[in-house]
Amino acid sequence: MDFSVKLLQWSDKDRVRLQLWDIAGQERFISMTRIYYKGALGCVVMFDVTSSSSFLNCRHWKQDLDNKAMLPNGHSIPCILLANKCDLSQRVVSAESIDSFSKSNGFLTWMETSAKEGKNIGEAMRRLVQEIMTVQSSLDVPHPEPQQDIQQLGCENNSRRLGCC
Repeated sequence: MDFSVKLLQWSDKDRVRLQLWDIAGQERFISMTRIYYKGALGCVVMFDVTSSSSFLNCRHWKQDLDNKAMLPNGHSIPCILLANKCDLSQRVVSAESIDSFSKSNGFLTWMETSAKEGKNIGEAMRRLVQEIMTVQSSLDVPHPEPQQDIQQLGCENNSRRLGCC
């Protein structure tokens, strides 16, 4: 398991801080994934386009995520599928297979990436963050502000000093 923090410049004024937990798809950690998924707002499942077994394992990891973690409204956590090593010529997984798999397994979308060359990594993170923000805004139910007694908060005529002074 590896952990890192990435800052995305979201707009001229805003930055988004991502905490990334990499469980590296190792089967020996499957019993601990519930701990890593706790509090997750988004997920990336990445596979190697030069390895059919890597691609086939994505179904297992997505099902594990869906079985162990969900949003407060009961929906699945937004998850993007990344087809890594697209810079290599020994590709064994077709784009058509990935597209079909992504749709049938509830992925938000999929993208070809190259971690080595940095291809589409930033774009993939921006797409996932956009979906997370959309989902979170739909989950945020506005709470009415509590009615406050102005006399309690004000300084004048308040001998008990319950307010700001």
